[in-house]
Amino acid sequence: MSFSDEAKAERYLTNISYHRLASYIVPFYQIPKTNLLLKSGTTFEKVLTLYRFDKKLRILLFNEIEKIEVAIRCVLANFGCKELHDDYWITSPTYFANSIKFQQTLTVIDKEIDGSKEDYIENFRVSYIERYPPAWMITEVLSFGNLNYIYSNIASNQLRKKIADYFGVKPMVFVSWLTVLSNLRNMCCHHARVWNREFVLKPAEARKLKCAWIDTSKIDNKRIYYRLCIIKYLLNIISPNNDMHDKLNCLFAEYSQVDISAMGFPSDWQNEALWK
Repeated sequence: MSFSDEAKAERYLTNISYHRLASYIVPFYQIPKTNLLLKSGTTFEKVLTLYRFDKKLRILLFNEIEKIEVAIRCVLANFGCKELHDDYWITSPTYFANSIKFQQTLTVIDKEIDGSKEDYIENFRVSYIERYPPAWMITEVLSFGNLNYIYSNIASNQLRKKIADYFGVKPMVFVSWLTVLSNLRNMCCHHARVWNREFVLKPAEARKLKCAWIDTSKIDNKRIYYRLCIIKYLLNIISPNNDMHDKLNCLFAEYSQVDISAMGFPSDWQNEALWK
């Protein structure tokens, strides 16, 4: 590997670490990669470019997932209150199928509520005698994963179907997709490599969706492209005029040297109805 500025490279390695950068070197190895022989023309700057691309991709992903997460918080709380006629349904065992899962969730709620310094929680404590706040407050202090845990344990099939239907999918697919997005969100938060990762979790295959989807017959559902499609699908429902496609194109234009086929993108992805 060649270095145009070794002192600068040393500063990067001091602050980023070789261990973190090592996974961005792998694409530059000759086949078989186990020999650890770099391709001719490999530079530290090219490795750093790949690292920066991945960083910007994670920021894009996190920002788009946030919109979905906020919508799920709102829909879960409001649909539950309306369907069950109970503003405090999330903390009532009556509405959940598995009592053990409910108690585990309640333990998390206790911890989050007792430790919260949010103004609306503080105001609730001094203004009301109830132990727990209403559902729309509780969903705001729980993690993405906790929301999915609550949804998957709802006893009412009708309520679960209504919530999933709002997002244009079946309940089983909704749970799977939320699990996948929660996992991806956590990876983004912890600055893990995502651009060419082969993810462990496999999303459930969606059939007969409400809105435009993709031809999955030629897609690797363990790559980031499939997850980007899930995000785009949900965004198209909650924010029909979203600009995620434009953001992706801008990122790819800025880093045109990055091979997006390693991300699972098919050559004709722009022609898919989902992205039009």
